[in-house]
Order: sequence, then structure tokens, then C-alpha cells
Amino acid sequence: MAAEWQGKSRGTVLGYKIFVFCMKNFGIGSAYFILYFVAFYFCFFASESTKASYYYFHKRRKNSKLKSFLNVYKSYYVFGQTIIDKVAISSGLRDKFTYHFDGVEHINNALKQKKGGVLISAHVGNFEIAEHFFGELEENASISILTTDAEHSNIKEYLESVTDKPKVKLILIQEDLSHIFEINAALARNELVVITGDRYIKGSKYLTQDLLDQIAKFPAGPFMLASRLKVPVLFVYVMKETNKHYHLFTRKAEAKHRDAQGLLKEYTESVSWMLNKYPLQWFNYFDFWETFDKKN
Repeated sequence: MAAEWQGKSRGTVLGYKIFVFCMKNFGIGSAYFILYFVAFYFCFFASESTKASYYYFHKRRKNSKLKSFLNVYKSYYVFGQTIIDKVAISSGLRDKFTYHFDGVEHINNALKQKKGGVLISAHVGNFEIAEHFFGELEENASISILTTDAEHSNIKEYLESVTDKPKVKLILIQEDLSHIFEINAALARNELVVITGDRYIKGSKYLTQDLLDQIAKFPAGPFMLASRLKVPVLFVYVMKETNKHYHLFTRKAEAKHRDAQGLLKEYTESVSWMLNKYPLQWFNYFDFWETFDKKN
């Protein structure tokens, strides 16, 4: 990652092919084993990402220098596991994992209102696998994800060739704001629209709010949009607990209508709560708090 987020994640097709080969021929455990070495590599050769992760643990979580560096390694390892799990589950290994719902009644209640709902998540845990477990909801749930679609196309093409076709729909963010019409159409169909609220792209509109005792910038769009739509707004996270077990958390937002700042405050409080439970699963490997050029 660069010092600021560029809209893309790091990785190569070869790396993904190695993990997929190991999973299919030797099991998920073999792919996890390779991660011990991959995580070590990233600690020393992904300097900007490591610097950002170290800052998170040392300055924001108040870990000692040694513990901070060890946690950088652990964080890389858990992040790698979530990627492997995503590919494994999408490749038909869903039954290898167990899943626990916490607050699922909020999603079911939203769907029963027949107005759809907005799910705001973050780059913590592994929300991308949620679609494979939403079939357990009482109501039929269709999901649309708002995205920039900026991932490396060659990696996407390879993953699409080895995994099942995703059931979710993608709504691409457009400069002419035409994606707003797609969002409204999805909600009218009683669908859940998923938005991540923790990655601000330089040059776009933003709001500021405290996160882990430090002010940070957040994209204004998700919170302005969600606060203006008269539909349920939920905070949703999928957190890895053990090698084969995930925990889905859903919490209902209570901010007033058209109060984007209030909604953002609720959101950062929920993200902070989640990180206190799962400190290793903060996967924003860039200068999130914009502190690299400041003295801390």
C-alpha cells in the first residue's frame, strides 16, 4: 500500500495460484502454512504497509514496540487467512466453516419492512464472505455492493475462473452519480446495499471523526447517502475467530434522519468496539490517520 489509499489491494496472480493449488491438493491447512513465510516477507518488503500497521498497534493501540512489530506479523497472517478463506468458501468449501450470527434479527426485521436496507461495513474482518451465509436468513436476501471496482483486473479474472459466480450484484461508483439511481432501484426491490465507510480517496468529499483517539478522514458519500434514505441502516462486520469459525455482528444505527455526522460518529464507535475485540483484524494498510509526515 502507498501512504494513502489508491483504491487497490496488493497481490499477484502467481501468489493466488500458489494458494489455490495448495488448497485444492493438500487442504486449507497447507495454504495457511505457506502464510507463515508470506507474512514474514511482507513485514520487511512492504515497507509502507508495515509502517502503517506498526503505527496502528504502537500509537493507536498503545502496544510496546516489540509487541507492535509482532502484531504486524500476526495481522498480515490473519489477513492472508481471510483471503484464503474467501477463495475456499467461494470454491465450494462452505461446509468446512462454521458461522455465528449476532444481531441477525436486525437484518430480518429490515427485510420484513420491504424497504431494503443499507449495510455499512469496514475493512476489518472478512465481510466479503457474508453472501455465502445470508441464505440462512428468514427472508430471502439479495445483496448489492457499492464499489469502485479498482482491483487488479488480472487477479479478478483469475479468481472468477476458480470460484463460483458471486451471488451479489455490483453497483459501480460513477462520476456522474448515476449509481444513486441503481441504489434506489435495489432498495425498491427490498435488497440490501453494502457500503464500506472507512476508505477516503484523496480529492473526494470527506467528513472527519475520532477513531481510536485520533481524528481521521472518512468518505462523506456513504454517510450522507445512508442518512438521507428512509430505510434501515445497519453496521455489519464478519470477524474471524478461529481457523474455521466466523462471527457476524449486526448493529442498528440510531442516528437521526439527515444527520450524516451523527451516523459517522456511531459508525466509528462501532468500529472501535469491534477492534477492541479483534485488534489484529484492522486491514487498512496505509496511512489511515495521515500521520507519516507528522511527529507522533
